[in-house]
Amino acid sequence: MADTLRRLVSTSSFSALQDKLDSWLKDYHLLSCDQNLNRCCELVELTARVQGQLFAVLSQTASEGGHYAGVETLKSRLLPWLGSCFALGSAGVSADTSLSLIQESVEKEKRIRDLSQSHEHEIHKMESQLSSTRLELDSVRQELRAACDRADLYKRKLDVLDDYERQIRLLKDEVSFLTAEKSLLRDRLTRSRSPSPLPRRSRSPSPLLRSDSPTRAQLTSSSRHARLLSRFGDLYSTERLEAQNLLRRYIDELEMVQRIIFIGTVESFHAAKMAYRQFKLRVRKTLSPTHAGPESLEDAVVDYIVRNLDLYDVQASVNDVISAMNVHPKISFPPEVDFILLGSFLREVCRVAFAMQTLEPPLDLAFSTDGELYSESKYRRSFDSEYSAPLVAYHVWPALVEGDAVIMKGEAVTRRGALWSPRRSRSRSSSPVRPRSRAGSPSRPLASSHSRSPSPGRL
Repeated sequence: MADTLRRLVSTSSFSALQDKLDSWLKDYHLLSCDQNLNRCCELVELTARVQGQLFAVLSQTASEGGHYAGVETLKSRLLPWLGSCFALGSAGVSADTSLSLIQESVEKEKRIRDLSQSHEHEIHKMESQLSSTRLELDSVRQELRAACDRADLYKRKLDVLDDYERQIRLLKDEVSFLTAEKSLLRDRLTRSRSPSPLPRRSRSPSPLLRSDSPTRAQLTSSSRHARLLSRFGDLYSTERLEAQNLLRRYIDELEMVQRIIFIGTVESFHAAKMAYRQFKLRVRKTLSPTHAGPESLEDAVVDYIVRNLDLYDVQASVNDVISAMNVHPKISFPPEVDFILLGSFLREVCRVAFAMQTLEPPLDLAFSTDGELYSESKYRRSFDSEYSAPLVAYHVWPALVEGDAVIMKGEAVTRRGALWSPRRSRSRSSSPVRPRSRAGSPSRPLASSHSRSPSPGRL
């Protein structure tokens, strides 16, 4: 024991411990937190080594005293000290407290585990719902495509039915005309067989005298009139909206789209009327040398045109309309837009306008100009109009007149300050044509006054 104690004294452990404490105290405020903790750990390790040596000395001293020597000292000094050390180490935590802390920790871990499991379950549930929703969306898309295909099929069938209806109307007109001719022939045969008290005197028929028998054009005038009015209404309600939807893919401004369609309609009527005049002149020139009655030459010309409406070169009129629209001062449009997009719409308007010229009296569009006084007898206001405005800002669809009477109203947009609205920029045309005034319409630029109508040799 003496040797162990001697070695403990010779190592000067307590002196080193005291020196380290003094040094730490001097440098405590200069060191960082990590450095102070390292110093403290070094002191704890040194103290533990010294305590280990002291316990070795304590054990050797107790063994030198025998089995019972030093028992009272150990009981009165060591054991209470050891008990007080352990009590200080766990002074703030009782047995119940530690058990409750352990239980709370276990319960917390269990809750976390349950939450994670429920969260994973919710994720799986949402993923399954998302997959089912995607499947439903795909099925809805397929149904929508099938519905669009069916709609296209129905539309084509309706177009075919419309063609059949037009053919049926034409056949009915033919039947009515043949029935009228049959009755007229029967009347003439009856009159020719009846005895006459006066001797007959032969004379050559005069082409200028009008016969009592009506021509085909006169017999079918009322039916053609009703059919053309219905067709003009279809142009407004169907073809116009289709053309508008087509232009809206390239032009965002609805006003400019409506202006383009209105100007195209007006120009189509003008081109069709010009083509009708030229076609009528050629027919008159062709029929006049051989015409012998019984109807007048004018009736024969109109009757020939009614019978041969398919000889009208509608594409030439459409080309004239597109040329006029390309240089129109009220139209501005992107350079990638070509009015050939409206070819089918303009072609139908030209056909209707050409056929309207064969009526007596012919049907025409009412005079219209931006800034005119709004008339309830000529137009209906569009949904975006200012109903208190007295002036027309621009027109959506022209009114149809027969002589001086309006038989179908058009559509116009009324806004305040229509006369002071800014002018549109000119179109993309690089060679504008000098405007030319014509009867019944304001001055506007035309592309060409020559139409490629069929030659008289086709009659």
